[in-house]
Amino acid sequence: MNGAHAPATLRHPDARPQQAASPADSAPSEESTAERHRVVRFLRAWPPLVLFSLSWITAMLFIALFTDVLAPYSYSALDLRARLAEPAFMGGTAAHWLGTDELGRDVLSRLLYSVRISLLIAFASTAISATIGVVLGLVAAHFRGWVEQAVLALIDFQASMPFMILALAVLAFFGNSLPLFIALMGFYGWERSARIARGLTIAAKEQGYAAAVIDLGASPWRVYVRHVLPNIASTLIVGITLTFPEVILLESGLSFLGLGVQPPMTSLGNMVGYGRDYLQTAPWILLAPSAVIVLTAFSISVVGDWLRDRLDPTLQAQGARP
Repeated sequence: MNGAHAPATLRHPDARPQQAASPADSAPSEESTAERHRVVRFLRAWPPLVLFSLSWITAMLFIALFTDVLAPYSYSALDLRARLAEPAFMGGTAAHWLGTDELGRDVLSRLLYSVRISLLIAFASTAISATIGVVLGLVAAHFRGWVEQAVLALIDFQASMPFMILALAVLAFFGNSLPLFIALMGFYGWERSARIARGLTIAAKEQGYAAAVIDLGASPWRVYVRHVLPNIASTLIVGITLTFPEVILLESGLSFLGLGVQPPMTSLGNMVGYGRDYLQTAPWILLAPSAVIVLTAFSISVVGDWLRDRLDPTLQAQGARP
């Protein structure tokens, strides 16, 4: 029928009429979604493990720079009345937060000074190793021919020689001092930098920018320093970050054997070496430097992998593919 009305829709007595969503209601959800996207992008760019590793490395550098201010005692100060005192968290006193060793020396103070010495050795040795490797790699890529073959033969010889045996022989024959020890450690891992520098330099010379600079009459020094090195620096930095933790572990191993840093100077490996005799009676002497060695080497390795992902153009191109 034309005059009939449509039947009314049944409605529950408790039901409330629905209202159209206003722009003010949708705004918070859009803001929360954008905030979640920002958090996701931040975590992808800065994973929590990388943030922890960067924080730990920064803390170690801070300790190395301000050891004299942070250390409560001198690393060689003796207190025979407090020898083998337990750390504060194991029932000891607050005078020695990490306890004392067999001569009553404060473990915390020795740990802080050990971080300074170990990082000094690692940084100086890595810098020497990288310099030797990059220079020989550039020389091999520039001259080619018999010079390149000689450099490659030297690289193969270095790679085939167990460095620990070489280090033991040199330290046993020439004795030990900190400059000699740093110079010796500087010969570790240079062959890796040399291989990388040679390969990347040969590839760069075949590209347009290097060939154009050469055609303009630039000297080889200017070509390599001003144009080639800045373009291959990212890959070299990644390789250096792989050498750095290995140097820390190698220094710790040699100091553990008594051939590294000599008393009264202290290092992380030196502390571990002297603490092994008290592993059952005073384990804190060994565990504190061991934990610092593990966390430092682990943090640098994590940052090296992260830098490789961020700086390696090959990996960036693969990640950009749909």
